[in-house]
Amino acid sequence: MTDKLIIFDTTLRDGEQSPGASMTSEEKLRIARQLERLKVDVIEAGFAASSPGDFECIRSIAAAVKDSTVCSLARANENDISRAAEALKEAQRARIHTFIATSPLHMEKKLRMTPEQVLEQTIKAVRYARSLAEDVEFSAEDGSRSEMDFLARVCEAAIREGARTINIPDTVGYAIPEQFGAFIKELREKVPNSDQAIWSVHCHDDLGLAVANSLAGVYIGGARQVECTINGLGERAGNCSMEEVVMACRTRRDYFHLETGIDTTQIVPASRLVSRTTGFVVQPNKAIVGANAFAHASGIHQDGVLKARDTYEIMRAEDVGWSANKIVLGKLSGRNAFKQRLQELGITLGSESELLAAFARFKDLADRKSEIFDEDILALVSDESLAPVKEHYGLVSLSQHSETGEQPSAEVIFTAGGKEVTGTSTGNGPVDASLKAIESQVQSGADMVLYSVNAISGNTESQGEVTVRLQKEGRIVNGVGADPDIVVASVKAYINALNKLHSGAVRVKAQGEGV
Repeated sequence: MTDKLIIFDTTLRDGEQSPGASMTSEEKLRIARQLERLKVDVIEAGFAASSPGDFECIRSIAAAVKDSTVCSLARANENDISRAAEALKEAQRARIHTFIATSPLHMEKKLRMTPEQVLEQTIKAVRYARSLAEDVEFSAEDGSRSEMDFLARVCEAAIREGARTINIPDTVGYAIPEQFGAFIKELREKVPNSDQAIWSVHCHDDLGLAVANSLAGVYIGGARQVECTINGLGERAGNCSMEEVVMACRTRRDYFHLETGIDTTQIVPASRLVSRTTGFVVQPNKAIVGANAFAHASGIHQDGVLKARDTYEIMRAEDVGWSANKIVLGKLSGRNAFKQRLQELGITLGSESELLAAFARFKDLADRKSEIFDEDILALVSDESLAPVKEHYGLVSLSQHSETGEQPSAEVIFTAGGKEVTGTSTGNGPVDASLKAIESQVQSGADMVLYSVNAISGNTESQGEVTVRLQKEGRIVNGVGADPDIVVASVKAYINALNKLHSGAVRVKAQGEGV
C-alpha cells in the first residue's frame, strides 16, 4: 500500500524571498505554467497583501492555471486574508494559507503578543479564511521551536475552525531530522482532531538539513505534504529542494511507500527555467539537476556503468528530464524538427511568432556553432522568452579590441528608444570595456552586485550564459544573456537588465515575511 505525498511548491513565494530573485509578473506566470506541467499539487503564487504587483500576479496565475491548486499566503488578519481571497477569485482550485508565529521567542520579540492572544488570533483568522474559501491551510511560524502543549492547542483550534492542512515550519533551519520527525509525530498524537487535517512540513536549509528534516517529518512524523522549491531556492540558505524530495520518494519507494503525482521528466526543464529567470546558477554537483549529477569521472565507475547501469546509477538521467541524446539538431534542420525538439524538451511557446523568432535564433546559432545541444536550445528559447515584450534598449553591434600589454577597448552600437547610440570606452578587460561603453551613454547609475558566467555545455564551442544583477534605489533586477562569444553574452545580459530597470516591471519584494 502506498500513500499520496502532496507537493506544495513555494518557489514563487518563499523562493522569491532570496535577495535578487524577485521576478516580473510575466516571469512568475511562465514558471507557474511549468510547475503545472510538472504536475505540482499546490502552487503558492505569492503574498497578495505584500504589494499591488504580487496581488495582480497571483490573480493572473489563478486565471491561467487549471490543473494545480493556486495558493496565496496571508498573515492572520482580515485584510491579508481578504486580499488573498480576492486575488484567487478566478482560480479553479484556490487555497488561502494563513500563518502566525507560535514560538516563545517570536511571540515575545516580534509579535509582542501573549500566547492567549496568538491563540485567539489563530481562531479568528482561520474562521474568517474558511468563510471565504473551502481550502484553508494554517501554518505555525517557527513551529519547530514552539512549546509542544501550546502548539497542540493552536493546531487543534485551527482544525476546529476549518483548516484542512496544518503546516509545521522549521522557519530558521534549526531542527535535526530524528528530533523533528518525533516532534511532528508527538504533535499529531496530542491534537485530538488531528485526523481531520493533512499535516505538512516546511523546512529551511540553514544547517543543510531541509530535505532530511522534511523526509523525517514524512516518514517518522506522518506528514503527507511537503513544502519545497525548485533548486532549493529561498531566503538565506534556501528551502527544501523539491526535486530531491520527489526523487527520494520515487527511488526509495520500498522505504517510504509514497507516491507523488509529479511528472519527473519536467524536473530539469523547471530547474533551468527557474535558474535562468532568477540568475541563481545551479551548482554542478547539485543532486538531480546539477550538471555533474549523472557524470562519472572514475575509471572504475565508468567501467561499472558500461557493464550494468545500476552499479553506480540509482536513477536514470532521462527520468528527470536529462536527454540521453545530447546532440539533436544542426544547421540543416528545419522548423518542424526544431518545433518537435522543443516539445520533447517540454517547451511551449505562446505564439507562432515566438516560434519563428526562436527558430531564427537557432539558425543563427547553428551557423556559428557546429554542434547544437539541448542546453543550447533551452538557452536560446529562454533568452527569447525572458526578454521584455517591448525593449527600450537593443544591441546593434559590438566591436572590441584586446591585446597583451594594451588596455582593452570597445565600441557598442545600440538602440535607445528607437534611436541608435554609440558608446566607446576602455576597461580592465573586453567585458568591462563593453559594459562601460554602454553605461557611458545610458548613465543608469545602477550598481552591479553580481556578474556570473556559466558554460552551457562542456567544450570551447559552448555558449556562455551570463547573469548580471543590477541594483538601483532599492530595486534589484537580473539580466541574462547567452552567446558563443562571452563578451556578446555579457552585453546582452547587461542590456536585458537595463530594460528591466527602465520598464519598472520588477517590484521590490518585501523580505522577512512568511514561514
